Amino acid sequence: MTVVSITIPDELLSRFDEFIKTRGYYSRSEAFRDAIRSLLAEAEISKLKEGKIAATIMVTYDYNSRDIDLRLSEIRHEFDDAIIENIHRHVDQKYCLEILIVEGSNDRIMRLIGRIRGLRGIQQVKAIYMEL
Repeated sequence: MTVVSITIPDELLSRFDEFIKTRGYYSRSEAFRDAIRSLLAEAEISKLKEGKIAATIMVTYDYNSRDIDLRLSEIRHEFDDAIIENIHRHVDQKYCLEILIVEGSNDRIMRLIGRIRGLRGIQQVKAIYMEL
C-alpha cells in the first residue's frame, strides 16, 4: 500500500479524529479510504451522460435561516418532475433537515443537486445514488 502525506488544519483534524471515534474506524487511514471511496462513487455516477438514476438527497441548514426554506421551495417546484418525495424535519430546534427522493436523468439530478449546493446558508448536502 502507498503512503500519502496530506496537510490538514488542526481544527479539521480534531473534528475528523472525533468522527473516527464515534464511527468506529480503527484508524485515520481507514476513515480516509472510506471517504475517498464515497467521493469516487459520487464522481462515477456524475460522469454518466445517459440513463436514469435515483437518489436520496439530504440537506441540512440552520433552523433560523428561514429564507433558505423559501429558496428550497422554489427549487422543489422547478424540479418537481424529478422529485418523488420531500420530507422536512426539525432537529433540536437548531437545524432543518430536508430529504429529497428523486428519479430522473443523471443530468437533471446533478443540476438539482448543484442548485441546492449553490444556496447560501446550506450547511451540508449529501446524496446517495443508484443507477437504474
